[in-house]
Amino acid sequence: MSSVRDVEIRPLSAIKGGMTEFYTPQSSHETMLVQIPPQIIDDLFVHKTQTDQLLVVKGSFVLVVLVNRRYQYIPLSDRKPTVVKIPPGVLHGAINLSSEPCVLVNAVLRHRPSIEKDYKPHHPPFPYDIEKAKAVLKFDAQVDRAIA
Repeated sequence: MSSVRDVEIRPLSAIKGGMTEFYTPQSSHETMLVQIPPQIIDDLFVHKTQTDQLLVVKGSFVLVVLVNRRYQYIPLSDRKPTVVKIPPGVLHGAINLSSEPCVLVNAVLRHRPSIEKDYKPHHPPFPYDIEKAKAVLKFDAQVDRAIA
C-alpha cells in the first residue's frame, strides 16, 4: 500500500476459485458507477462530507491529486485491480486520454449528509502536465507487460 497525503493506494487481493478470481468489494454507504468519457481532461473536485473509494472496472485513466500545490498523477486501470481512497478535503480530478470511456466504481463513505459544494467542479489553479500524465500511463502499461 502506498499513499499521497492520506490518499491510500491499495492493490486488491483475490481469492481464486478454479479459473475465476473473486475480489472483496469495498464497504460503503453508497455505491456509484462512474463513467469518464474518452479524451477528457476534467476539472478538480473536493468533497467535504465523503471519502471516495475508486476502483476501475473497464479501461484506464489518470487520477490527479493536488497536494502542496503540486499535482500527483496516479495511473489506474482494469488490468491491475487497485482501490484508491480519497479522504475529504483532497482536490482530485481525472484525465482519460484514451479513445475509450473508463468505467469505475466509487464506494462512497458518507461522514455526514452531502452538500451541493461536494459536486461543484473547481478549475485547476494551474495547468495539468499532460506529458507527465501520458508518461505515468505508459510506464504503468510497460510494467504490466513486463510482469505478464
